[in-house]
Amino acid sequence: MRPRIGLSVMPLETRREAIIALATEGDRLGYDGFFMPETWGYDMTVLLAEAAARTTRITLGTGIVGIWNRSAATIAMAAATLHGISGGRFVLGLGASTPQLAEGLHDTPFEPPLPRMRRMVTQIRALLRGERIPLAVTTNARALKLNVPVAPALPIHVAALGDAMTRLAGELADAWAPFLYPWSQLATGVERLREGAARGGHPDRLPEIHPTVPAVVADTDVKAREGAAWFASFYVTTMGSIYRDSLTRQGYGKAVNAVLAANAPKFTGVVPAEAEELLEQLIVYGTPPEARRRLGRWHEAGAAFPVLLLRPNLTPEERALVLETFRPMLKSPTADR
Repeated sequence: MRPRIGLSVMPLETRREAIIALATEGDRLGYDGFFMPETWGYDMTVLLAEAAARTTRITLGTGIVGIWNRSAATIAMAAATLHGISGGRFVLGLGASTPQLAEGLHDTPFEPPLPRMRRMVTQIRALLRGERIPLAVTTNARALKLNVPVAPALPIHVAALGDAMTRLAGELADAWAPFLYPWSQLATGVERLREGAARGGHPDRLPEIHPTVPAVVADTDVKAREGAAWFASFYVTTMGSIYRDSLTRQGYGKAVNAVLAANAPKFTGVVPAEAEELLEQLIVYGTPPEARRRLGRWHEAGAAFPVLLLRPNLTPEERALVLETFRPMLKSPTADR
């Protein structure tokens, strides 16, 4: 079976027409999925409804929606609606998001996310099966159910970086969706998934691995590396501590510190030579043949469905270069690698 490849774009992309164009072009070219994160910009359930109306075959999903953003019932209603609009092409991606988004945007305290994720997945699945919600907070209330067609098979993906959340993904999710996670460490993640699956009573049924991977394609190696360095340094330095802490736990502390030093006191988008391993581990980049080779490593390491995260504000020509670069891999697992 040929490898599957999905598409996404950073939250810094604010051009609605460009976001929808990525979905429609991906649908036309044979890409397998279009997944959009919800952060501080558009309501992604609404944009995905527009994408559903303008595509015919590509899988559509939230990649991810934060568990602090909405109630379980609101998420379940959106998921059921998108399932119907898309003809069953929708998947629901959930993640813990960040303290800054939960508290600084949604005015919701960021607490240890594991209990919240367990409760959200459990409640959403019950509602999608047509059952009454298993109340966990207002337990004296009369539990309700949704008045929509059921969607019991709708897949739920869980984004996770730490061991405990990855085990929970193994226990409850249909797919594990890590971001900024080294490709060479996927086997370690699979071990945590196995532990969770065993805890959930289904040791032989593991979630699929759907990592989101930043992607930069350019006509020269130098230009591609500049874009890859910007990607890695942006997430390590400006998105709180979640990604740098995760990478440090996995043995990349010296590289992380080198990136922090190179981007202080002002962000420069630089990754110094002593942190080169971060680019090799985290980013799919290069000229078209090199980018395909690097993506191939993710499939070979066990990723069933890597999702390529594009930079914001690409021109139509730059976006076309990225999409055409990986198109041969949609036809053959070894094409031009």
